[in-house]
Amino acid sequence: MLYHPDKHRDPELKVQAEQLFNLVHEAYEVLSDPQTRAIYDIYGKRGLDVDGWEVVERKRTPAEIREEYERLQKEREERRLQQRTNPKGTISVGIDATDLFDRYEEDYEDTAGGGVPHVEINKMHISQSIEAPLTTKDTAVLSGSLSTHNGNGGGTINLALRRVTSAKGWGEVEIGAGDTHGPLFGMKIFRNLTPRFFVTAQCGLQFSSRGVRPGVTTVLARHLDKNTMGYLQWRWGIQSSMNTSIVRDTKSSHFTFAMQLGIPHTFLMMSYQYKFQDDDQTKIKGSVKSGFFGTVVEYGAERKISRHSVLGATVSVGVPQGVSLKIKLNRASQTYFFPIHLTDQLLPSAVFYATVGPLVFYLAIQQLIIRPYVRAQKEQDLEKQQESSASNIARKKQEAESAVSILLAYMLLQCLIILNAWYGKFVTDNSRKHERAKVIDVTVPLQCLVKDSKLILTEATKSGLPGFYDPCVGEEKSLKVLYQFRGVMHQVLSGDTEPLRIPKQSHRIDADT
Repeated sequence: MLYHPDKHRDPELKVQAEQLFNLVHEAYEVLSDPQTRAIYDIYGKRGLDVDGWEVVERKRTPAEIREEYERLQKEREERRLQQRTNPKGTISVGIDATDLFDRYEEDYEDTAGGGVPHVEINKMHISQSIEAPLTTKDTAVLSGSLSTHNGNGGGTINLALRRVTSAKGWGEVEIGAGDTHGPLFGMKIFRNLTPRFFVTAQCGLQFSSRGVRPGVTTVLARHLDKNTMGYLQWRWGIQSSMNTSIVRDTKSSHFTFAMQLGIPHTFLMMSYQYKFQDDDQTKIKGSVKSGFFGTVVEYGAERKISRHSVLGATVSVGVPQGVSLKIKLNRASQTYFFPIHLTDQLLPSAVFYATVGPLVFYLAIQQLIIRPYVRAQKEQDLEKQQESSASNIARKKQEAESAVSILLAYMLLQCLIILNAWYGKFVTDNSRKHERAKVIDVTVPLQCLVKDSKLILTEATKSGLPGFYDPCVGEEKSLKVLYQFRGVMHQVLSGDTEPLRIPKQSHRIDADT
């Protein structure tokens, strides 16, 4: 009613009111009709424009439109599935740094170069796999690996065909070959027996010059409660063993207890991981593992350093393994692993430097490289976002100015008078004085929202209010209001999405201030 052109005699206000009235009228026509509203709810505004975009018949019911939308979504997912290869890779580089803490005999220093500790790479491992969806149920997985240790190495290549047999299970057939182990043939089956219980069975034949070596592995798993899983594993053939484990994973922690009886490895293992509820997804962890081979204690931490990267470090102290530092970097689906063997003995100096060294190095890199880089990336993204939104902001600004002109004509004197109102980014911190404030004057639009000497704004962004627009896309905004109520001055500063109710006694400006 406020924007109706017939209510305005001024020619300029009449044109502006007609533009805004058409927007309101278009929204009413869409939302008042069940068919068009269903299309809008599913497809958005572009679903109402059929030119160049396939949309279902508008005569269909909302339920039929939603069914058609789900069909289109499924077709899009199938197309994405055909294009996706899901590459995964691991690069592991083993470093022998025992010469840093456990030197040779003293007379070794008299030889040429004996004063410089000798650090060498003694092993490497590289593996990669890709998936090729053949149909919606069939997937081919090609994987390969190369390994070397102290100058001796080898490689393998494997091809697996996986088929989803039903919603409850899938099966897989695998063939492979390598220069050290010979041909391989295996099968794997997964099946959900109940909603809380599943089983995995795997068998394989390894061909070599010594003959055929069969192997069978079976895993039974059950949900003990919402966050706890129990596993039973039986392995026969290569390294036969029986293993049972309990895994509890919650929002703030991860706990694992495992026990294994087998040849040659029999052990007890317990680990705990605490998850901090911060933006960097910081985790600290510790574990104890004891068996016939000795005892190993591990502790470490990991943290998200960028959008797709997670960096972790773990210190391993054991008998007779000695002290090692393991550094791992996960970048999207690629993993880079660097196990550094420091000493064969339990030396306090090795434990100290393995613990403190990575922490100091990380803090230095965080302050000098990572944070400046992330800050620059955010500024770049914000600048691009503002540039792409420039035309939209100009249009919104014009609509807001038109709304202000119309609202000004209808503003009436009330007991609650908005003297000044500004919306946008305010710079109040002295350390940020170099930044420029980005605000717009919303005094008139806010006054027109006053009803019965009260102004009530709900918990939502204020950029969508009549006469408002977003003057600083992507940045924190506030609403600052200076108003007069019953002859007394009041002032309030409210966040963009905070609810606001005025007048309030707490907003009052004392005469002494």
